[in-house]
Amino acid sequence: MAIDDIYTKGIADGWKVVDASTLKQDQTYEADVAIIGSGAGGGTAAEILSAAGLKVLILEEGPLQTAANFKDMNDARAYGELYQEGAGRATSDGAVAILQGRSVGGTTTVNWTSSFRTPPQTLQYWADTFALKGGGEADMAPWFAQMEERLGISPWAVPPNANNDALKRGADKLGWAAHVIPRNVRGCWNLGYCGLGCPTNAKQSMLVTTIPSALKNGAQLVHHVSVRKLQFSGGKVSGLSAEALGPDGVKRSGVNITVKARHYVLAGGAINNPALLLRSNAPDPHQRIGKRTCIHPVNLSLAMMPEKVEGYYGAPQSVYSDEYQWKHGATGPAGYKIEVAPMQPLLGSVIFGRYGEELKTGMAQLPNMQSMLALLRDGFDEQSPGGSVEIDDSGAPVLHYDFSDYMWDGFRRAYLSMAELQFAAGAKQVMPLHLDSRPYESWEQTRTAIGGLQYRKQRVPVFTAHLMGGCAMGEDEKLTVVDSDARFRHADNLSIIDGSIFPTSIGANPQLSIYGFACKNATKLAGVLKA
Repeated sequence: MAIDDIYTKGIADGWKVVDASTLKQDQTYEADVAIIGSGAGGGTAAEILSAAGLKVLILEEGPLQTAANFKDMNDARAYGELYQEGAGRATSDGAVAILQGRSVGGTTTVNWTSSFRTPPQTLQYWADTFALKGGGEADMAPWFAQMEERLGISPWAVPPNANNDALKRGADKLGWAAHVIPRNVRGCWNLGYCGLGCPTNAKQSMLVTTIPSALKNGAQLVHHVSVRKLQFSGGKVSGLSAEALGPDGVKRSGVNITVKARHYVLAGGAINNPALLLRSNAPDPHQRIGKRTCIHPVNLSLAMMPEKVEGYYGAPQSVYSDEYQWKHGATGPAGYKIEVAPMQPLLGSVIFGRYGEELKTGMAQLPNMQSMLALLRDGFDEQSPGGSVEIDDSGAPVLHYDFSDYMWDGFRRAYLSMAELQFAAGAKQVMPLHLDSRPYESWEQTRTAIGGLQYRKQRVPVFTAHLMGGCAMGEDEKLTVVDSDARFRHADNLSIIDGSIFPTSIGANPQLSIYGFACKNATKLAGVLKA
């Protein structure tokens, strides 16, 4: 079955798409609204603002790749081309590996499609702690509903693959809560390679939904362009300067790009947005830019099952358990959401975390390997304030992130919960992913071993694919960077519309949270700009 190349046809029909790597001389662009970033926030904003009749310019650092590029489902190519720093982004000390998208569509192009509304506990915490207005459960319900309809978000109706079914089986046996995950797909082929870009256009990412819609509305997309600075003057942003990147998306071509707009929207994410503001010497009287950068720290557990799991096939995530997410409320011991990780060979080998003969032997058992992960909530307790983004001498972003005993205790409890689930599901062996662990053959043995592990950086492998905060929203000026409508406090014509405005982590995969708040804030912004 042939898959339509949306962009080839669209460009032939007149869509305004510029590959900045092909430019030979400096350029100046003008627009009503310039949007920096094309992921969940930028893509949603682009559709809404362009539909209001505004002239929209979308600037994206990464490449434009489509289903035609994804059909090989090649791990090495996808991670190298579609992720920040070739999937090598990490915290400043290397203790946390960061998977973040970098292409047209942003992380929505490569995420695993899990889509949850912001939990009411999180929304209430934001209202209580940061004086967020208009962000309560009832306030947000229509915006979430609008985006669920727009992106086909609904509980996955297909039986889970064996990797996810093990979670459900274990939870059912233990009497723990387990539910089906909503996914943003239409006509999904259930291939399982979502993290490499969808080869069938089934994933309703910004790449195939809102950005094409914005382009039909007359928006312009420029990709392979790195925005370096905003110019602040007289309480406004007067312009921005950017540089074209070469075909590799890394080296600068020498072509400079200037943008003049009535309004500017930052949508580059929780690491890149603060870095841009810091490079630009943005006004920041309370030193809040880049602070409270939350990441949902993730630890994992592997199990060897008696039957084939083949976790590289089928919807990556379709079952979750919140048994230990809100057990003590929003401010008790660190809560965590339990899901699974897909096990394609490259990602599986990274997760396995061994080398040499041990890696070879372990990966030979990949078909029977089951994985679980725990998303820990950060940002809800003074002992887990998130990290901080700074810039190095070149202006590149650096994320510093530390763990307190509070968070190490969360990792320990998460290891225990995952191992208990895996044995309840019938595992022959379970190995908590830790440098000092090994496969254990009983729940009792594993429980004892987990209690004796060292909980410190570089011993506990930690991952994240969820970046939130760094430009927190709310009405408390001493704690936040933008107001409740996502308007930057110290420049009348600057908004931030993406996950960087979240004051804490979400406690669930954040893409629908970004869609909902982006829809709300971009709709209000469109009304203001059209007035």
